[in-house]
Amino acid sequence: PEVRQVMRALDPDVAVDRVRPMSTYVGNGRAQARLSLALMAGFGATALMLAAIGVYGVISYSVGQRTREIGIRMALGANQGQVRNAILMQGLRLIVPSLAAGAAAAWGLSYFIRGLLFETEAADPLTFGAMIALLLVVALAGCYLPARRATAVSPLVAMRTD
Repeated sequence: PEVRQVMRALDPDVAVDRVRPMSTYVGNGRAQARLSLALMAGFGATALMLAAIGVYGVISYSVGQRTREIGIRMALGANQGQVRNAILMQGLRLIVPSLAAGAAAAWGLSYFIRGLLFETEAADPLTFGAMIALLLVVALAGCYLPARRATAVSPLVAMRTD
């Protein structure tokens, strides 16, 4: 109301109808960028979940195929830690090259999202390092669950399968 009174006092012929704080106009101006970033974050979280499920599925299938071998190893004296580490190493042989290729592609394609970022660089090394670490942890979790399940297999039951 005070702004309208001042505007009427200055020039009664000027219509004042949309008086809002400047923060409202600034917020409305960034609404499209916020929506785009929220969608990208949602798609990223979905991709992370699908990657974890995919790694889990591949390693779980591989462990299922090797049940007899794992049983024989355990019957010959391998402890649970050795079996678990062998399965985790198998997963790492798949994960590390994939992470390297994905990070290189992301670094190269980061140019295309520069317009959506505020107060940060598109190819920020700290962000890339954090995302690689997050992906590595998620992938290792996807490997650890089948590895833990494989160590619970009884050697007698594993050798009787087939």
